[in-house]
Formats: sequence, C-alpha cells, structure tokens
Amino acid sequence: MKKKIFGYELVLDLSECDNKTITSRKKIKEYVDTLCKLIKMKQYGKTLLPYFGEKAPHTKGYSLVQLIETSSITGHFSDFWNTAYINIFSCKKYNHTLAKEFTRKFFRAKKMKSKFLIR
Repeated sequence: MKKKIFGYELVLDLSECDNKTITSRKKIKEYVDTLCKLIKMKQYGKTLLPYFGEKAPHTKGYSLVQLIETSSITGHFSDFWNTAYINIFSCKKYNHTLAKEFTRKFFRAKKMKSKFLIR
C-alpha cells in the first residue's frame, strides 16, 4: 500500500541570531513576507506578531503566526538568548533547503539545527 503524504514540515532552531533583527517587528514581518514569496506560498490573512512573555527574561519576545493557504508558518523569538524557533508546515511541497538557508541568513544565525518531516 502506498503511503499517503499529508504535508511537509521544516523545524528550525536558530541560535546566536542578530538581536536587532529578532527584536524588530518590522524585520520579522519582512522575513515572513519574503519567505512566502520565495517558497511560493500564499498568505491567508494578516501576520500575527504579538510581543509577550515579559515575566521571565528568556521567554520575552515576539511570536509569529502566519496562516498560508496550505497551512502555517509559526515562530518564537527569545530576546534574552538571541534564539529563534520556526516551523514551516504545508500540505503543498516547497523547497525546504531554500527556506532553511534563507532563514539562517535573514536572522544571521551562527548556529542552526533543523529537521524536515514528511507527515
């Protein structure tokens, strides 16, 4: 029996990111807009970018939710640790290598762990 594929998910943990980029609402919005164009995903609705978690230094930062027509892009950023945690999930195939390299370069991450899942 042939395995059915529901979707594709790229999970990225970036560290030693550029603090000015991960703490900028404008830059994070630019990231998601450019990423969607790059991997040919159509945004569905506005990008949600709440800033919260201020009770603890390591949880303070932006969170990102962008629905796309085929699923979502989510992210969480730690101002304190200069880290970013990003998931790109889509039922439509996309170039995950391109998305990974663009993300690393955009946030100027010195280190990155990644996993690509076929679900």
